[in-house]
Amino acid sequence: MRREDVSPELSVLAFEFFFWFSRFEYTLKENGFWKSHQDGAKADPGWADFVDRWHAGFVMTEEAVRLLTDPPDRQVVMHNRLEWRPVGLTDCTSDMQRVVRLVKTIRNNLFHGGKHGSKRWDNAKRTKQLLTDGKAVLDQLADLASFQGDYLRYY
Repeated sequence: MRREDVSPELSVLAFEFFFWFSRFEYTLKENGFWKSHQDGAKADPGWADFVDRWHAGFVMTEEAVRLLTDPPDRQVVMHNRLEWRPVGLTDCTSDMQRVVRLVKTIRNNLFHGGKHGSKRWDNAKRTKQLLTDGKAVLDQLADLASFQGDYLRYY
């Protein structure tokens, strides 16, 4: 999608998604969910530990179901060129792990992914839906773990 084709509404949705995604990753770290607990390790958020801790209480909402039903694709290298392929979910052991992987894919595609080559990339309606559903899932995860104080910055 070319910049001039991005509506103000889509710009706001993209900002909101990025803002809340980064708040959620901050919240993970603030609550001890780190990728590594070794001294000197990078302070990366521990999504896997979070999923392990909370997956049993995760309830599929309509937004989560929509993500699983019509998931974002992932950009990969195939035969020395870039292509879009379905996100691998076969190794996921819970609905929560699948949904979290898709929310992280939305973030990665917006931030890192190529901006062409996918028939669905320029579909503003689909992009809006992914951003809205992804943000709703982040809210759900914060509620599930009672992280509202850090996530919403209420102290």
